Parts: sequence; structure tokens; C-alpha cells
Amino acid sequence: MKTLLTGLCAAALITGAALADDLLLVVNKGEDTLALVDPETLEVIATVPTGDNPHEVYTSPDGSIAYVSDYGGAQGTTVTVVDLATASAAATWDIAPNRGPHGIWVSGDGSLVWVTTETSGTVTEIDAATGEITHVWETGQAVSHQLVPTPDGAKLYIANIGSGSVTVITRATGEVVSIPTGAGAEGIDVSPDGSEVWVTNRSADTVSIIDVATDTVSATIPSGGDFPIRARFTPDGSEVWISNAQSGSVAVIDAETHEVLATVDTGAVPIGLLMDPAGERVFVANTQDDFVTVIDRASREVTGRVETGDEPDGLAWVTR
Repeated sequence: MKTLLTGLCAAALITGAALADDLLLVVNKGEDTLALVDPETLEVIATVPTGDNPHEVYTSPDGSIAYVSDYGGAQGTTVTVVDLATASAAATWDIAPNRGPHGIWVSGDGSLVWVTTETSGTVTEIDAATGEITHVWETGQAVSHQLVPTPDGAKLYIANIGSGSVTVITRATGEVVSIPTGAGAEGIDVSPDGSEVWVTNRSADTVSIIDVATDTVSATIPSGGDFPIRARFTPDGSEVWISNAQSGSVAVIDAETHEVLATVDTGAVPIGLLMDPAGERVFVANTQDDFVTVIDRASREVTGRVETGDEPDGLAWVTR
């Protein structure tokens, strides 16, 4: 098991390239790397080795650190910590006995890292300064896969594929409840105002909308394609983009009316989904085609693509 990766061997920085202020981060789960991409030139400027079979990535609020969940085919027990200033892996946190780290998020103040450990049926909280586990919650559900907090960090919402549900953890009280949504609940996102959580039910081809105030499902709507696997709100909260893996496309849904406004063809097996902070471009990881598709949000047209590595999946944006 890897316990430490040094900067000398961890990064492959393209000769003469400088790290941009903004970066697109792409996890390549088929080759155990994190790609650092210049979002303007769409060039890969560095690659950093991670743990086995990484799936998701999230960054610290100041843009200095990226945290990668080393899924390890659902048996992994590590999180790789990447120093973005040097484009190198600084450390690997061992979170055993919690296994299968997947969905990952960082608290608004950067002090905590939350990761779903799906094989253990848990959510693990880690002190970002020390790498020590500070809390573990049991979801009581099968395959707890993706995670999103409310904007204030008061509650965590976890999509459970095997149980077709969303678990809600109230951090102040430790209360854990689960809400049935639909078969194969996997992708999840919260509205910018924190009022709604949308979850994609991949086996049902639907999206369930949870009212955060009451933690009940207020609506379930078609996903606009087959096998919806991720959801992402636009920064202004007006639209939700859904990657439909078996359709090879993403759907654009009006957040208020729930109407499918458009579908955009991307490539084979679109999974990871990300908006730039301005909400002008959408990035879609086409895992089977080994590239990330770039879409202009306003025109809903594909404007480019970048080949980042084998099986790109999780995406994150860095502003430094």
C-alpha cells in the first residue's frame, strides 16, 4: 500500500509548461492518474500518479490541494493528497477499515474532507490538516456512492445505488435517515441556494428532486435519456445538466419547470460532469472514449475535446 509519494517521482510535468491560475482536473481511473489541464488551451500540462483506480476528485477552497478517492475496485482504503503548486502527490491517507472510497467533498472552510466509503456502507470524515479520521457515519444502505453537502455544510446527502435511496446526515445531531428515490440512485447535486437536491436514478431513467427543508421527494421526472449517472446545476441554478451514460449524451433540464430543454451528443459513456465557475462551459468525461467533451452552455454545441488518459471520470475546477 502506498503511504507517501514524493514530488520527485509523482508528477510528470510537460517540459516548459507552467501551471495556469485556473485548472481543470480529470481523474483517469484506468491508469491511476490525475490530469491537470489548462482550460483555455485544453492541453494536459501535468499528470500525477494516484492510488489504485481513482474515481473522484475535489479541491481545497484556496485551490492549493486536490483530494482523490482511490476507489480500488470498491476495495480501496486510501485518499491521495495532491499539491497543485508542484503538481505532485504529497501524501496518501489510509482510511482503513473503511473501504471503497468514492464520492468526495471538502467543507467550505477547507478543514474537513468527506468521502463515501461504499463497500463499508459508511461516510468517513477526515481532518484535512492531519489526515486523521474524525467521524464515521453508517448509512445502513447498499453502495453509498456519491455525496454532496448543503452549502452551509449542515447536512450531507448520499446517493445509494444498491438501495435506490438518498441518505441524509445531519452533522450537528448525528441523525441519519434515508429517503427512497428510485432504482440505482447514483448522481447527486444540490441547488446553489441549498433548497433542492437532485438525484439520478440510473436504473429507472429518472431524476428525483428532494426538498431540503422537509427531506421528502417533491417530484420525480424523466432524465432525458438512458442510464442517468451524474447531475450538475448551473451556477445560477436555472438549469440542471444530466449525463445519460447509455445514450451517449447529456440532457439540459429547466430547474423550475422540469422541462427537458435540449440533449447534446457527447461520445461513449458520459459520466463525470462539471461547470466552469462562470457557467459558460460544461465539461463531460466520456469514459469509454477516453476524452473530455467541452460544450458551450449557451449554444449547447460541442466546441472541443481533450484526451486526458485512460477512462476519464471525476472532474474538478481549480481557481488559484
